[in-house]
Amino acid sequence: MTVAVIGAGAVGGVAAAALAGSSGEVTLCVRRPIPHLIVELQGDVREVPARIVADPAAVAVVDWVLLATKAQDTASAAPWLDRLVGPKTVVVVLQNGIGHADRVGPLLRQGQVLPAVVYSPGEVVAPGHVRSGGAPRYIVPAGPAGAAFARLFEGSVLKVEQAADFETLSWRKFLGNLCVNPITALTMRRFGIMRDPEIRSFARAILTEAVAVGRAAGAKLEAAEIGPLLDSFAAQDSETGSSMLFDRLAGRSMEHEQLTGVLVGLASRFGIEVPFNRAVLALLRGLQDSLARETG
Repeated sequence: MTVAVIGAGAVGGVAAAALAGSSGEVTLCVRRPIPHLIVELQGDVREVPARIVADPAAVAVVDWVLLATKAQDTASAAPWLDRLVGPKTVVVVLQNGIGHADRVGPLLRQGQVLPAVVYSPGEVVAPGHVRSGGAPRYIVPAGPAGAAFARLFEGSVLKVEQAADFETLSWRKFLGNLCVNPITALTMRRFGIMRDPEIRSFARAILTEAVAVGRAAGAKLEAAEIGPLLDSFAAQDSETGSSMLFDRLAGRSMEHEQLTGVLVGLASRFGIEVPFNRAVLALLRGLQDSLARETG
């Protein structure tokens, strides 16, 4: 099988490392050239035997495309998708958020989209050097495409699960992103801040609103899930960081519009009041404007 991974960040780097050497040819598509990809994964440090290209003109149609850009950078992948996607290509969206097909589908002339829930903690410690913070796993919808994707990773360190109720599981991951990502980015603190009682109370308010919106959207969520989710955040290594925090620290654009912005938009559609999430969105938009001015 031929596989192309678009994006060499924490998610894309780990995906390429898991696939390289076990699933045929792997091409890593990057924005800027890097001499190699080094991945630290489960105590092992390896140079990934992938073909690294920075020019879309250098690639052709593949069987699988793993889209691992940040959600806010999806449009930048269009030149790669134009070259990589054929009639039978499956584009697996390895991004935060919900509504993957709505976000990526308009960029495709052919092929199909397979959404995925990604649990792959890690960070880029230097260009071309990724450190994974745990055991990576994906969840995809049950069906022929999901089963074929799971087979792609058989025998690797990355586990793929198939779910009949993918909608609910995607919303559960979405809840975590709506809570931890904004809080860590706004405070410039890592997961240790989730042990603070006042922050926990604020996080509960964010999640209570989000659960109501998710239920209106059809996800099988319950308010009783909020406490255990907050407990899981507090139990994390205090130095674990979120993707939004890392983006802020690097001066990059953040994915608040694809997370909190989407939640607020859905709340408006369903007529649900979400004052805490609206406040978070306003703060993140203000922060993004300040970062844009600083980087000029």
